[in-house]
Order: sequence, then structure tokens, then C-alpha cells
Amino acid sequence: MKTPPIVSAQEWEAARQQLLVKEKELTRARDALAAERRRMPWLAVKKNYKFDGPKGKVSLLDLFEGRRQLIVYRAFLEPRVAGWPEHACIGCSMVADQVAHVAHLNVRNTTLAFASRASQKDIARVKARMGWEMPWYTIMDDFDKDFGVDEWHGTNAFICDGDSAFRTYFINNRGDEQMGNTWNYLDITALGRQEEWEASPEGYPQTPPYEWWIWHDEPNMMDEDRPGLVQLRAARAASKGGDIT
Repeated sequence: MKTPPIVSAQEWEAARQQLLVKEKELTRARDALAAERRRMPWLAVKKNYKFDGPKGKVSLLDLFEGRRQLIVYRAFLEPRVAGWPEHACIGCSMVADQVAHVAHLNVRNTTLAFASRASQKDIARVKARMGWEMPWYTIMDDFDKDFGVDEWHGTNAFICDGDSAFRTYFINNRGDEQMGNTWNYLDITALGRQEEWEASPEGYPQTPPYEWWIWHDEPNMMDEDRPGLVQLRAARAASKGGDIT
């Protein structure tokens, strides 16, 4: 193994600062790309797709769980897939292992769900074995074929407007590598992170950064009473409005 040169602390910091310029450029480019996603046209979902869930048969709209947005990852957990019956496919299992606590998506009016063709009994068994807690449904019709995930994994984003659902984005192949992180999930949705700094179309919901952050075990209460928000505002007041992060 041919290693890089060994340098002084000052030389190392200079090299880091040089690379940091490019990293910041990448961050800004990623923000700009997410802004373009928020301006993608919507595709109406016209079929009444059905799934099986822990509480019985449900529709695509039911998967939203009353929230505005839905992200569905098609995972290969079913007969004839490598790893069956003890596991889902090794790649989909690795994706599932990366998923952050879904409470952080939920407070941004977004639901994450996984979907496979295994029965609910088998899904519950594998979830318990692997320690996965995200909602996970059984595909009952052509949902996977119609949304480009019948032969390969992929992540579809939807938005709900009344009784209508719309497909807003789709990512697969190596694009799925970035999924699991709350920020990256929100960046592929139509509404984004919903923070004031984002370049979003007029009228999109937005709040100050940080104020929607929660401890995932916080009780469900009004924003002004949330312990995390109370402490954040107190810290900001103490620092005279400075950025405390």
C-alpha cells in the first residue's frame, strides 16, 4: 500500500482547507439540485393500489398515515431472493440498517415505508430478527411494476393532495446509497426540508432551521411546549441570537 506523504500539523490543515473549498461547492450544488427537484412536475397516481399491512388491507393513501408526503422503498424480501427465508436481500438489508429514526421525517409531515412481496408474517419475523422498526407493507398488485421496482430496488416519493396522490420523484441504483439519512430523504421530496433558507417555490411550507428538530422520544405536544424547542430558544436567547449549532 503506497501511503500519502506524512506532513506537519500546519501542512495537514492547509491541505484540509484546500479540500474544504471543493466540499462546500459540492454542498451548494447538492442544495441547488434539491431545489430543482422541488420544481419537478407531479405525476397523478390513477390506480387504486392495495397493500397488506400489520392491521390488514390498506391503500396507497393509507400508507401516508395522514401526512402530506410518502417515501416508499421497494425492498426485496420474498421467496427466490438470496437470503430467504432468514433475511431480505443483502443490499436491501444494508439500506434498512441505515434508516434513521422515522420520527424525524414524521415531524416534517413525511412518512417512510418499505414494501416487499413477502407476507406480513414473514416481514414481521425478519424485522424482529434484524431490529428494523420502519413501517413495512406487502405489495398486492402491480405497484412494483408500475413504479420501476419490480426487478430492482428503488425509492419513490409521493405527495398527497386531498384524496389524490402524485408521484414526485424516483431514485434507484447508486442513488439509493445516500438514503437512510433524514436530510437525504427530505431532499428527494417535493417539499424538501421545509426550512426558510431553501430555494422553494412561493407558498411552500417553511420554518426556521433547527426548530423542528426533536428528541425522538419526546411526547406528541404543541411546538411551544416541546422540551427540545424550549431549550433551543432559551440557548439562542442566552447567546443573543447566535447560531448555537
